[in-house]
Amino acid sequence: MSKKILITGGSGFIGTNLSLKLINKGYQVSVLDNLSEQIHGNNPESSTLYSQIKNKVRFINGDVRNREDWTKALEGQEMVVHFAAETGTGQSMYEIEKYTDVNIKGTSILLDILANNKEHKVEKIIIASSRSIYGEGKYECPEHGVVYPTERFEEDMKNKDFSVKCPICNKKTLLLATDESSKIHPSSIYGLTKQAQEDMCMIAGKTLNIPVVAFRYQNVYGPGQSLSNPYTGILSIFSTIIKNGNDINIFEDGLESRDFVFIDDVVDATILGIEKESANYNIYNVGSGVQTTVLEVAKSLVKAYDSNVKYAVSGNFRLGDIRDNYADLSKIQKDLGFIPKVSFEEGIERFCEWVSSQEIQEDAYNKSISEMKDKGLLK
Repeated sequence: MSKKILITGGSGFIGTNLSLKLINKGYQVSVLDNLSEQIHGNNPESSTLYSQIKNKVRFINGDVRNREDWTKALEGQEMVVHFAAETGTGQSMYEIEKYTDVNIKGTSILLDILANNKEHKVEKIIIASSRSIYGEGKYECPEHGVVYPTERFEEDMKNKDFSVKCPICNKKTLLLATDESSKIHPSSIYGLTKQAQEDMCMIAGKTLNIPVVAFRYQNVYGPGQSLSNPYTGILSIFSTIIKNGNDINIFEDGLESRDFVFIDDVVDATILGIEKESANYNIYNVGSGVQTTVLEVAKSLVKAYDSNVKYAVSGNFRLGDIRDNYADLSKIQKDLGFIPKVSFEEGIERFCEWVSSQEIQEDAYNKSISEMKDKGLLK
């Protein structure tokens, strides 16, 4: 008999893609999701993501902050993949109550039910963590070796010095791939809530004898990503700007970088965690293992769309943003045999082809920028 899996946030970007692949593999999938307007638009029940799964899963339109919704969703489920969360570092810095309520309280209700309802059938939990828990990540100082820098100083960035300094001697450092044993020191409320989710699940799972696997996802992208959400997903944000014929404002010096990982690779890694016992009670980075700058992203998208829009490096910066991060994948390769298959070049091509087949969404990016300026987060 096929396993019954509950995916919270299962009509979101990663959740929908995971649901469809699990269904194809014979799993019985239930989804708990509130169909957030920020992700699904004004008419969420007809959104592209939800439409793909609504007739294929047992769907519960509910909120992870509601115990009754959790109880209903957990009925008969043997595994839980917990994706439901508020996402986005910038927005988390001024919607603090909402982020902590959804991400931490929502997770606490799940664990509380499992701790107090001995009739449940849950055998495993997959928790979606994030690269944001690392803060600035891992660097090397020429004098002090491996270091974990704190946030950059506003005064330095006002003077166009965006480099990451050694926390001991204040010299410039060299970026290293961040491994799972690196220091955890998030620089945003979002990152802090993901750390809390990960820790809560690991602690409770060991106590309750329910195996937990935590995945620290890097910057996930691909077809199906929300094109209307101006708060998260730089490839989607830039694509919507370009499709509206607007110019792109690139923060800092454009050389800030991220690890962009294609959705298919993320789904494959997550399924390895679901199916392999060797993953139990472990934490894994999921990324491409490749560093790509924001300037490279902008150039690649403008070229792929054959667009005439301009991109300009403005020197603006957002407080709390990290400079660089890319994942060390040694552990997940060794334990689970995961190797990302989709290069950034191929992924961009597939993503842009999909974007070009969609209706052009309203460019709400300037509104999100105005909000951050009003809160004093954008300089």
